[in-house]
Parts: sequence; C-alpha cells; structure tokens
Amino acid sequence: MHSNVIVIGAGPAGMAAAAEAAKRGLSVTVLEKNAYPGRKLNITGKGRCNVTNAVTQISDLMDNIPRGGRFLYGAFSRCMPADIMDLFEGLGVPLKIERGNRVFPASDRAKDITDALVGFVKSSGAKILTDTRVKALLFENGAVCGVKTADGKTFSADAVIVATGGLSYPATGSTGDGYTFAKTAGHTVSELRPSLVGLETDAPLWRKAQGLTLKNAAVTVTRADTRREVYTDFGELLFTHFGVSGPVILSASAHVRDIGEAPYILSIDLKPALDDKKLDARILREIAEAPAKQPAGLLRKLLPASLVPVLFTLWGVPADLQANKITREQRQELVYLLKHLEAPLTGARPIDEAIVTSGGVNLKEIDPKTMQSKLCPGLYFAGEVLDADAYTGGFNLTIAFATGMAAGRNV
Repeated sequence: MHSNVIVIGAGPAGMAAAAEAAKRGLSVTVLEKNAYPGRKLNITGKGRCNVTNAVTQISDLMDNIPRGGRFLYGAFSRCMPADIMDLFEGLGVPLKIERGNRVFPASDRAKDITDALVGFVKSSGAKILTDTRVKALLFENGAVCGVKTADGKTFSADAVIVATGGLSYPATGSTGDGYTFAKTAGHTVSELRPSLVGLETDAPLWRKAQGLTLKNAAVTVTRADTRREVYTDFGELLFTHFGVSGPVILSASAHVRDIGEAPYILSIDLKPALDDKKLDARILREIAEAPAKQPAGLLRKLLPASLVPVLFTLWGVPADLQANKITREQRQELVYLLKHLEAPLTGARPIDEAIVTSGGVNLKEIDPKTMQSKLCPGLYFAGEVLDADAYTGGFNLTIAFATGMAAGRNV
C-alpha cells in the first residue's frame, strides 16, 4: 500500500497533521497502535480536555514553555490558540474559558474533542487504521520511504510524520516508539524525564492530610543549597500518599527536572490572603472568642480537619494548654507554620504517571518551519516526541496542534 504521507500516531498532533496534509490533496494514512484514536487525549484534563489556553500573544505562550519555546515560534505564528478554538468551534464543539484562560469543551467531555478530530481527519480525506503498530521506519538512499508494522506488513510513502507521543501514560500507547524511530534515522534524543507530575516529600506527617485538596494555596519551591526560588504560584494542591499533586504542583515539577540530584524545599502558604500581622490578629480574635479552647480546637477554626494534627504536632505546644495562655512567641510560631508549611522534596513520581515527557528529539536537528528532519529527507516530527514541553493549562496541547499542523502543511 502506498500513500503520499504516513502519519504514525492518532493523537492530537498526528490527527492535526493528517487532516492538514489531506486537505492539500495528498493521500494520507494514519497508523494507530490502539483500538481507537485519541486514547490519551480522552483522559486529559481529568476527562475534560484542556484543549488550549486562550492567551493572545506569542510572548504569553513563550512564558509558559520552559523548554523549546524559541523553536516553536514559527509554528505558533501560523497556529495560535485562537486558531485552535476556531477549528473546534467550526467542527461543532462549543468551548468555554475558565480560570487561567484554560479552554475546555462546554460539555466537559474530552471525547467531544477526540470525535471532532477524527471527523476532521476523515472529512479531509485521510484514512485511520487502528490496531496497527509500526515496528520500524524504512529507508532508501538515505531518505525515509515507508514503515513496517509489527505484523510484517509494509506501507510505502513519500514522507512519514512521527507523532507517537512520549513516555507518559504508557497504557495509552505512549511507549517511546518515536524516540527509537528518531535514533534509527540518525537523530539524537535528549534525556527523558517526567514533567507535570506529582512530587514526593520527606514529610511523614503530611500523610495525615492525604486526600485533602486546598483550592487556594500559595506554593514556593526553593533550591536548598543556593536558597534560590525556582517557582512560586497560587492554586489548587492535593496531599497524597507520596507527597503532593494538583495543578500548582504539576507546574512546579517542570522547574525541578534535576530533583534527586539537587535538593529542593517546598513551602506552602496555607493563608495566602493574610499577611503575618493580619493572621496574628485573626488568631487573637479566635482566642478572645473562646479563651478556654485548647490548641487543637483553635486550629480547627483555622484549618481543614485533616491538617489539624499535622500543624498541632509541628507547633509542639501542650495539648491541654488553654488558648488564653498561649504566649506571643507561640502565636508567632503558629503564624510562621501557617505561612510556611515546609518539607524537602525527595523526588518526582515515575514518568509513566507524568502528564508529559520532558526531553525528546533534538530540536537542532529539526526545521522549525516545517518540522522536517534536517538529517533524513521525508521524515517529520510533531507533538510530544519533540524536545519541547510546557506548564499545565492547555499549553502542551497547543504545542501538539501547532507542530502537527506545521508538519501537515509542509509535508
């Protein structure tokens, strides 16, 4: 079977590439190892799919892409979030914008995005073959000329677009195949690390708060050996059996890629709306209203129940101490704990739990305008397989769509 273009992978980058190439009149075949397209896409955003971020300037995108932003400038100049939103609304998927400019389908169903993409591919004239795993690229005279599948079939093509994703969520098919394909074509692949992933802490006490979500926590991550702040933000945080997760932690993880090699400290401000003086005044009011209350009871007025034993143990005051006997120094200690709940970060969760993979095909070996390999004619790369990744908030899917469309428009 011969096609002008073979796309490996029916994720967002692959389907965008296939549709754009087919719209130009090229014969396009998408080969997908899973039983259905968009398997990982269907679970993004907790099943809601944060399809893009409604920022309006390329500079805003760059601010949210710690790795590979300069390379992506050309792709973004031809595919901005507004273009992605127009595409899906034109495909019949109403969208909505939530806090932080995050864009979701109005239905809160990721499958609506996947179904729209599949429809886009098919209406453009491309074919999608599922349950078809590509085993190897084929080459002739130094150029790619097709692929061989795991069942021994050969598909010839004038060009191949690799859009296989990374290593995150391997159960969805992201098993690193694209990195192997890249290496066989002579490409280098940078070290692969988890990004947008939960962080592990050396704080056994925090396990008492397992399952608690803080909607409005201020988080700071500091490199312990230099005392340099590497990340600070405000948002939702989740205490887990291993440490912490949630949107604000996922973004923090992108700043500590060398965790385990360098020491980091996580500090949580449990009362970000109050400065030290106002928080002390709040504590004094609680004491005045119930002067005989014991410390645990006082803390219950200030914190969610599952955090009370954590703070009480760290505070270290006698359990039977009456509130009106708490000294000024003890109040100051409590204020500090509420504003600086700290623990060393000991590691990141495994890459198979990460939302995205940091690292990938060396961007110096890819043409940023076309996504074509500089080493192997006819070979293109798009999406997570590239050495580019962003913070949470729809930016990684924006990269996938922009690079996929760039490949499809230039293949």
